[in-house]
Amino acid sequence: MNNSMELKFKSVSENEAFARISVAAFVSQIDPNMDELTEIKTVVSEAVTNAIIHGYEEDPTQHVFISCTLTDSSLSVLIEDNGLGIENIDLAKEPLYTSKPELERSGMGFTIMENFMDKVEIISYPGEGTKVKMTKDFQTSKSMCN
Repeated sequence: MNNSMELKFKSVSENEAFARISVAAFVSQIDPNMDELTEIKTVVSEAVTNAIIHGYEEDPTQHVFISCTLTDSSLSVLIEDNGLGIENIDLAKEPLYTSKPELERSGMGFTIMENFMDKVEIISYPGEGTKVKMTKDFQTSKSMCN
């Protein structure tokens, strides 16, 4: 199997659920287990929320982009914004760090992504936006469960 999909939606928090469910429906083609599906939905939620809140500062005139590629054994997800970008990726990845403490953010988004996915790559340039590339290998995760 080799399949792909792309989404583009407005940067409004209500679309986070749409993104999460859309990616989950797409990956359901390879019959992931409930833990895998929950993990995928969670990382999509985290990355999309980061794009909306941090990348665009909740500007509803902007758009978030998602593209996914699915094979028999893996899912690759790219979540992208053209927003503010991240000045210090290492700092942003530190557990409990948030650039928006006034919003009572947990600062665990990137930590969660790294724990639930097999590979996470963050590419960001201030003033140009952020790309979060994540990969989940289903053969690895299934063999660990058996």
